[in-house]
Amino acid sequence: MIAVGCDHGGFDLMQEVKVFLDSKGIEYKDFGCYNKNAVDYPDIAKDVCAHVVNGEFEKALLFCGTGIGISIAANKVKGIRAAACIDYFSAKHTRLHNNANVLCLGGRVIGAGLACELVDVFLNTDFEGERHQTRIDKITLIEDNN
Repeated sequence: MIAVGCDHGGFDLMQEVKVFLDSKGIEYKDFGCYNKNAVDYPDIAKDVCAHVVNGEFEKALLFCGTGIGISIAANKVKGIRAAACIDYFSAKHTRLHNNANVLCLGGRVIGAGLACELVDVFLNTDFEGERHQTRIDKITLIEDNN
């Protein structure tokens, strides 16, 4: 099961991605928002990411207008490696090389078809480990020392 969440700028795109997840039989928990009324993306990111770091969910999908703001907020949560992606290569390699646990997408910058493709590759790509694990360990040291 994965966690999903959005602000008002990512609401429509998240609804489209949820349809895709349903069609693939991928279970998720929706942490909102639940309409297009303005909300602050840091609140959504903090809530969703807390559930990822406590082990309730292995991965999460977050949505805002660009994917950038919500990724910045998500990355403030210790243990989160969030990536805002707008292309297939980045979505795939953020799993292969960075072991990202949160994919952030922008409802105002990509369409539903591409978003679903990025979600699919993100959820179905495993971390390569090995030399990349050393880099993840260094990221964790930075996180632990701040």
